Amino acid sequence: MANIKSAKKRIKIAERNAARNKAYKSSMKTLIKKANVALESGAENSQEALKAAIAKIDRAVVKGVLHKNNAARKKSSLAKKATSLQKKEA
Repeated sequence: MANIKSAKKRIKIAERNAARNKAYKSSMKTLIKKANVALESGAENSQEALKAAIAKIDRAVVKGVLHKNNAARKKSSLAKKATSLQKKEA
């Protein structure tokens, strides 16, 4: 345990930020899973689910939860899946 007052404060802040980031990542993963399910099932709302997931990923980068390259990789895999499934339908 830290002895210095500012170090104790930083520990509290780090815990608070970690909890916030964890909640944000969890909701982001949920939206990604919903988008994947919607794309695979060919649901009518698949494009809406895809847009929501991409928007959440972009917001995670702005908030500092994800690195930009990590976000780009996630968005790329979603887009790749969407285009491949569209080609199969056509």
